[in-house]
Amino acid sequence: MRRLLSVLALCLTIVPASASAQQSLNLYLGGFVPLSEDARSRDDVLLNNLDFLDFNLKDFDAATVGGEWLIGLGEKFEGGLGIGISSRTVPAVYRRYTNSDRSEIEQDLKLRIVPFTATVRFLPLGRRDAFEPYIGAGVGVFGFRYSETGQFVAADKSVYRDAFVGSGSATGPVVLGGVRFPVGSAALGLEVRYQSAEGLLPKDQDFAGPTIDLGGMSYLFTLKFKL
Repeated sequence: MRRLLSVLALCLTIVPASASAQQSLNLYLGGFVPLSEDARSRDDVLLNNLDFLDFNLKDFDAATVGGEWLIGLGEKFEGGLGIGISSRTVPAVYRRYTNSDRSEIEQDLKLRIVPFTATVRFLPLGRRDAFEPYIGAGVGVFGFRYSETGQFVAADKSVYRDAFVGSGSATGPVVLGGVRFPVGSAALGLEVRYQSAEGLLPKDQDFAGPTIDLGGMSYLFTLKFKL
């Protein structure tokens, strides 16, 4: 968060006074797709959970929503500060064990990600065309909360109920690309965004891995309003 505030202060320093006429609000709605099994870190808790729990990483695909404040930096560049959120709860059961009555040993895995991002976009055709493609990159501070709640199997094979929670933030790169179609003072668009970061989980919790991989792709519909 401190890095993001530093970027904001820098933008406010270098943006000329005329940029006030180039400010806009960019809202987005879409889906977040976490990294696949092959692309995840070996220390990732979800990857390690797959050794003994029955669930699918694709089940963590989640809706995402957010917004950005965009500032024109000349004719072909934009600076942006944004915030979003995605959240998903996935049921899981033990592969090799059941309760004494043969019912499944069940738990819920929940991951919430709140990205704070600072980005710069390059618009090769500028902002005065009916078709506005762009590419961009930046940095994100990804707030996260990961929890496992329900039934667990102890070392002596007994079953107990508990909840384990890890939360914090992690910093990583953001890369994006998209296109906008101006309609009056607004613009409709499509955007693809990649993020990469790993959050540290608390050592005093009984997680199967020391980190949670927060990387993935977002596929977004965008709506921009001039301010």
